[in-house]
Amino acid sequence: MSKIALAALFASTLAAPAFPASAAPLTPTYAVTRTVALGEPNRWDYVVFDPSSHRVYVAHGDRVTVVDGRSGAILGQVEGIAGGTHGVGISTATGEGITDDGKNGLAVAFDLKTLAVKARIPVEKDADAIAFDPASGHVFVVEGDSKKITVVDPKTNTVAATIDGGGKLEYAVADGRGALFVAGEENRDVVRIDTGRNTVTAHWPIADCASPHGAAIDAASHRLFVSCVNERLVVVDTDTGKEVASVPIGRGTDAAAFDSRRKLVFSSNGLDGTLSVIREKTPDTYVPVATIKTAKSGRTMAVDPETGRIYIAAADTDPSPTPGGRPIPRPGTLKLLFLDPGR
Repeated sequence: MSKIALAALFASTLAAPAFPASAAPLTPTYAVTRTVALGEPNRWDYVVFDPSSHRVYVAHGDRVTVVDGRSGAILGQVEGIAGGTHGVGISTATGEGITDDGKNGLAVAFDLKTLAVKARIPVEKDADAIAFDPASGHVFVVEGDSKKITVVDPKTNTVAATIDGGGKLEYAVADGRGALFVAGEENRDVVRIDTGRNTVTAHWPIADCASPHGAAIDAASHRLFVSCVNERLVVVDTDTGKEVASVPIGRGTDAAAFDSRRKLVFSSNGLDGTLSVIREKTPDTYVPVATIKTAKSGRTMAVDPETGRIYIAAADTDPSPTPGGRPIPRPGTLKLLFLDPGR
């Protein structure tokens, strides 16, 4: 072989990737790297991560606890919400967060800097999940049992509209382009809302999804992920409403999340105490790739898409007296788990 040919071969070897382009991605791993004690009250609901501040908001009992998502330090509490909190929406532009007093049918606005309550806004009974919509700048309060969604303008802390969802509702997520998608628990459907006109524009059936609970979105690929209590996660095309995939998850889901950088979909499963990890190979192809042990009762979660860190609220538990029922939390043991990706 000539010197020129040898040089060309050597150069091509150096330029070649360490692994073939067709090599399968590594199986994702996650480990609990920090546990933040939250304590009483023990009843909790949604976990919300705010990328702009790296804060984690945990709604539990009569308060919302605010945690630094990087250091784990507790930054403060939004307190005095007697009827119980469930969801949190963050309006960075107005410097305001909105949570709920579910029992008393109120949206509760608070200052993001001081965490002091600014206003209590009458909404429908059973205020629950809350979603901020970047397109309209409004906050959408989902009232599960009332089957309504109340639209709150955080600039004025007034109600802009009330929307009839047509059935009992669970979590909601916005695509940032003027649409909000709500998991329709009662009717096994996805409710699509035009956030500019505050009207329902579609009810998309997801028949094989019993009691839709969690919702997350891949806005770039126009895909909605809905976690279901019959141990399935369904994927819906947000343009057409077509169900494009259905994959298995664990028992007791109450939340879903999507890591846009790593193209991973998650379901937190409280009955099993696991995190289901699903890879988005293409917008229409989804493969379960890992089941991560977390903690019994860990049913709600959020993800930091920059670092890949996952936050799960859970408590120490005793077994349910009912076979297959929800574990009983031990008083004062509520905590926030930090799960970091291994690679």
